[in-house]
Amino acid sequence: MATDAKRPKREGESTRGSEDEPLHNFLLWCEKVNLKLSDKVYLSKEGTVAEYGMLAKDDIEQGHILFSIPRTALLHQGTSKTKKVLEEGKGCLESSSGWVPLLLALMYEYTCAESHWKPYLSLWPDFRKLDHPMFWSKEERERLLKGTGIPEAVDTDLTNIQKEYNDTVLPFMRSHPELWDPERHSVELYQSLVAFVMAYSFQEPVEEEDEDGDEDEVHNPPMMVPMADMLNHVCNHNANLEYTPDCLKMVAVRPIRKGEEIFNTYGQMANWQLLHMYGFTEPFPTNSNDTADIQMSTVYRAAVQETQSEAEQRLLVEKWKMLCEMETVGERGVFVFGKNGSLTDTELYTTLKVLCMSKEEFKEFQANEGWEEDDGDDEDSKMAQALSFEGLPALAPEWKRLLHVAASLTMDQYSEDMDSDHRLLEEPRALTKLSPRERKALHVRLSQKSILHRLQQLTQHSTA
Repeated sequence: MATDAKRPKREGESTRGSEDEPLHNFLLWCEKVNLKLSDKVYLSKEGTVAEYGMLAKDDIEQGHILFSIPRTALLHQGTSKTKKVLEEGKGCLESSSGWVPLLLALMYEYTCAESHWKPYLSLWPDFRKLDHPMFWSKEERERLLKGTGIPEAVDTDLTNIQKEYNDTVLPFMRSHPELWDPERHSVELYQSLVAFVMAYSFQEPVEEEDEDGDEDEVHNPPMMVPMADMLNHVCNHNANLEYTPDCLKMVAVRPIRKGEEIFNTYGQMANWQLLHMYGFTEPFPTNSNDTADIQMSTVYRAAVQETQSEAEQRLLVEKWKMLCEMETVGERGVFVFGKNGSLTDTELYTTLKVLCMSKEEFKEFQANEGWEEDDGDDEDSKMAQALSFEGLPALAPEWKRLLHVAASLTMDQYSEDMDSDHRLLEEPRALTKLSPRERKALHVRLSQKSILHRLQQLTQHSTA
């Protein structure tokens, strides 16, 4: 999807026709499947922030339908030629990702010369151009992304992909040699299609009632939506995908001027999530959805540093054990901070409160099994305000000290300090020497460090 900005499109320039045969064939296919494209937009590689993108040919009013696609033109296991086999075998295709049926359908359709979806799938002759970190070398990930959480996430992805392919996909393909060939449908192709689904699939939300009668938004399995996946993403988007029983519609959510690129949204995605899942970033500091994580275990390490005696250390172990039993913290859990403060305020507030309790207060807390009467929404609001960047200066000194040390420990995990990264960003000559991967990694690091630095600033007076 979106990568680094290209030169502005010149008036009248286009990539239609013989200049871009895959795109031309795709547009012909769209007509055949009754995908209706507004005459106010067009697809191009020029004037967009990525390979392909959609631009406004004329001024577009809010509410205008940019295109609509019938549900019969969506690509998923229910529309693939492999539908019957996948349906019959669904019991042995269950996995932690839930993506195996779609990926098997995609492997078949992508390699079938007569596939109905060939004009669509031919737009991606090489999925590695998506440039997810899973396609980077391990050395590159460690060198450029250390401290961001991405190397660990990618290692987990690659391990899970290999296991899923060996344990679930391979046995199923061998039982259906008329459709799949392990030589052709290799683990390398499977990994590439995982990246494709990560970057381009859509999940239709549905609302379900929980036990209390409240409605929760859950999602159907992922599906490929031709044309919708041509739109790039920014947090300040101007279009949104709407779902109806018969079709999906991309609708302008605000007026769009002639020549503007049309952007969809993939959700509230921080730069590290965009790079991990889609292979691109928004330039720092434009992403208003950026976040930085502090490992829960790092807050524990900060608390250990504050202990002065063995007795205090034993008490700390008891406190942490109880927080784990309450499921407030976990071994791999994180506290998330956005540009305005904590986004996991309930968990963080409880953790700071317990860790900073006196021995007597904690014993009483234990006696009550951790439960305290609260005021519901009022209590939630109080916690959110206290842990916002606006409210942090008023926190108790012990709480601020723990946050400051934890933020500092997190900052120490990066391979480059913040000043060095800022100098790269602010020096045009140095920035132009960076590779696309180095620039994307720089945007991720600065996005996270700026939030952590703000947290350090707001809590630094308690460290004396």
